[in-house]
Amino acid sequence: MKIIETPYQSLACPSYDQLEALATRRTQCTLTYRDGLEIKNTAGIIIDLFSKSGAEYLKLDTLLVIRLDQLIDVNGIPMQSKSC
Repeated sequence: MKIIETPYQSLACPSYDQLEALATRRTQCTLTYRDGLEIKNTAGIIIDLFSKSGAEYLKLDTLLVIRLDQLIDVNGIPMQSKSC
């Protein structure tokens, strides 16, 4: 994951709730996300959702960490960037 210089934008509550449910159920996920200027796809199980330095992240079982505002979609469902 590349270092992101932009201010963090919180996810909308329904999007965050969806991530929590997927993590709780240990559901295999496909994720599309921004990595710098690139759009990438990956798959894995969300093993952790956490906050660090004012931003929120998810960690996959592959140990990939993605800042939540860089998520485009999870399992084909768009992630919305609006605070709760």
